Amino acid sequence: MVALVVSILFSIVMSLGILWYRNRLDDGYKMTWGEATLFSSYIFFLLFIVFGIVPHQWLTLAENEWSFRADRLFDFGGIATAQSQGGWFPFDITLRAVSDSIAAIIYIVYLGGLSKLWGFWQAPKSSGSTEVETSTYGRPLVRRG
Repeated sequence: MVALVVSILFSIVMSLGILWYRNRLDDGYKMTWGEATLFSSYIFFLLFIVFGIVPHQWLTLAENEWSFRADRLFDFGGIATAQSQGGWFPFDITLRAVSDSIAAIIYIVYLGGLSKLWGFWQAPKSSGSTEVETSTYGRPLVRRG
């Protein structure tokens, strides 16, 4: 349980680090090769944690400590018992299927969060554009009064 919580907190802290770094940059800032290399390593490590360690820790916790095995059935707290067990629910749901579904939800939530994070990274800070329209020759177009 501790490993799952620590890995989730670590991924959140790393994501907040990206937001903090983006707020420090000016619009139009060009990264150096060294910064880009360092940042790509940072992103690789974040993706490794988010899509590798966090789901693995969840599946390990569910299977080993909470016994979400394929031989145990999920009966919705007695509300929807499967027909094979004498209830009305039309099919069996194992606890392993529940833990795998939660792992898929973890992937989907992180994918959505990272998509929002990349959108924030790419968006310009200023709301108005200060660029001047240029002609086909590259000269600024200015109207005279």
